[in-house]
Amino acid sequence: MNIKGTKISIIGAGFVGSTTAYALMLEGLASEIVIVDINKDKALAEAMDLSHGASFVKPVDIKAGGYEDTKDSDIVIITAGVGPKPGETRLDIINKNLKVFKSIVPEVVKYSPNSILLVVSNPVDVLTYITYKLSGFPKERVIGSGTVLDTSRFRYMLSEHFKIDARNIHTYIIGEHGDSEIAAWSLTSIAGMNADEYCDNLCGGCDAEFKKNIPQDVKNAAYEILNRKGYTNYAVALAVRRIVEAIVRDEKAILTVSSLFKGEYDIEDVYLGIPTVIGKEGANKILEVPLNKEELNKLKESAEILKDHVSKSDI
Repeated sequence: MNIKGTKISIIGAGFVGSTTAYALMLEGLASEIVIVDINKDKALAEAMDLSHGASFVKPVDIKAGGYEDTKDSDIVIITAGVGPKPGETRLDIINKNLKVFKSIVPEVVKYSPNSILLVVSNPVDVLTYITYKLSGFPKERVIGSGTVLDTSRFRYMLSEHFKIDARNIHTYIIGEHGDSEIAAWSLTSIAGMNADEYCDNLCGGCDAEFKKNIPQDVKNAAYEILNRKGYTNYAVALAVRRIVEAIVRDEKAILTVSSLFKGEYDIEDVYLGIPTVIGKEGANKILEVPLNKEELNKLKESAEILKDHVSKSDI
């Protein structure tokens, strides 16, 4: 996929959608960005505001429009929907957003039948599965933002704990983007050492509870932000930008997007965040990484929780 000529459409001009458009514009990942929202004035205002920065970025045509204007998009990012209110979990809002997606997905498919669909709206794993079913697209071309953001939060909090650059910490949050997510400590690596080895050899000041407390802080991070400002937007937009970059540049990058399981880890027919190879075709391959027994069991439990919620929704 060549950046020159790449068309990306964003469905939803709210906090996440507009910030995502901004992140994509800054990175120069598209030559055309279309913003669609039920509130047409909001979409138009966001497109105008972004366009006024044209002299500071690489050439890009940013406009607001209807679904017909998304025609022949290479990537369609869906951020529309109802976000969780303070006190609600992501899974509490499934049925609210199911109705929204039933109106969005057929229109997207109608105008961009060869696109890659990237779902960001919450609960992202369930809504990605719903999008897969509604679209009829192959699983490779329907992916969710998954635990890409959670993984970044995990790396950030570990970097604060260890006082080192987050980019030099290699680890993952896997499973549901939500309350049943799993910190993959068995895959955590810092300069070739696992977390315990780094603590013993170079840190020397680790509380015995840090491996329990940090994942809990990661899990609660979004709720902390929601309770203070009512929404999250910056980090999730950067996570989406990173996924789009991997697709557009055909990087074959490994990211914990929400992918459809077809027997991997003995899990079937559910979307979960898992290390996945991402390139121009979308989700190329789920990697069956060597999880320990506890992590594998928790991953299967996470899958069952999401399957249960899907079974209760009216797809």
